[in-house]
Amino acid sequence: MPATSPTPARSPKPSDVARFVLETIVAAPPSAVFEVSLDPALHVRSMERYGETMVEAPAGGVFTEGSTVTWRARHFGIRFRLRSVVFDIDPPHGFSDRQINGPFSAFLHEHGFEEHPVGTLMRDTVTFQSPFGPLGRLVDALFLRAYMRRLIADRNRIVAAEAEARGRTLST
Repeated sequence: MPATSPTPARSPKPSDVARFVLETIVAAPPSAVFEVSLDPALHVRSMERYGETMVEAPAGGVFTEGSTVTWRARHFGIRFRLRSVVFDIDPPHGFSDRQINGPFSAFLHEHGFEEHPVGTLMRDTVTFQSPFGPLGRLVDALFLRAYMRRLIADRNRIVAAEAEARGRTLST
């Protein structure tokens, strides 16, 4: 299997994964929110408080179909690297990214953007599985799901602010 394949070596059973959906209303059109969400530099800014940096940027400096990126971060005092691939890009409706190498047994983040009376309903669906079998599932249930939800909510505040600022600039 190629290193950039979005398909994992094995799919976890639904009972083995943690999942959450986070919906955020953004006062900007879906095209602006979509564009901002695919900006690697914005991702780095949105993860500053978590010490996340990009150690391998996507070719051309933007995420496109099949782009890979390697992140370095520290969470819970543990340093790690995560390499992911971006796929299923469907402007301005959504895209997905999946870990291809890193700390999770499986990690998938689906980004969706729908028109909303205020602008855009941004929907993040995150599915992940920690390693170490039953112990990993316990960690996921006890605190990692809530931690990941807060991390994505923090990121979304910055995505929303940037998309709204760009939308104001375009309309003036």
